[in-house]
Amino acid sequence: MLAFAPRLAVRSLPRAVPALRVAPAARRTLLTSAVRRGVSTRYTAEHEWVRFDDASNVGTIGITDYAQNSLGDVVFVELPAEGSQVKMGEQIGSVESVKAASDIYSPVSGVVESVNTELGDQPGLLNKSPLENGWLCQIKLANPSEFTTLLDEAAYKALCEDA
Repeated sequence: MLAFAPRLAVRSLPRAVPALRVAPAARRTLLTSAVRRGVSTRYTAEHEWVRFDDASNVGTIGITDYAQNSLGDVVFVELPAEGSQVKMGEQIGSVESVKAASDIYSPVSGVVESVNTELGDQPGLLNKSPLENGWLCQIKLANPSEFTTLLDEAAYKALCEDA
């Protein structure tokens, strides 16, 4: 025995759906909130890195894996003081290892917002995790355009290969 499905009533949709009306101020908000904000990393020829968050205007600073490999086992880290004003290219600290000592230079200008206090007790974090847990300090950038003058990942890799 065959069962038949009952007929379904189909409503037709109107041909034109009225456009949503959005106030100009709301439209600007919608457009600007759609702009992609993000975090990107740049490098210096002296082997420091900056991870810049353009939403907060804060850059996290550290030394690269290449630098920590060159230094060997890190035994002491000197960091800048929180609240200190730093300029791009000026010394902000130093790293001492069993092989050598090396100065750390600020890749950007701004105010030091925080430092990685864990490095005082565990300087070896620079060897174990130079790009994550071994960060040095965070700087609120005075001039975010300085960040764009630093090396991107491809240029930094080329610099390291030539060394």
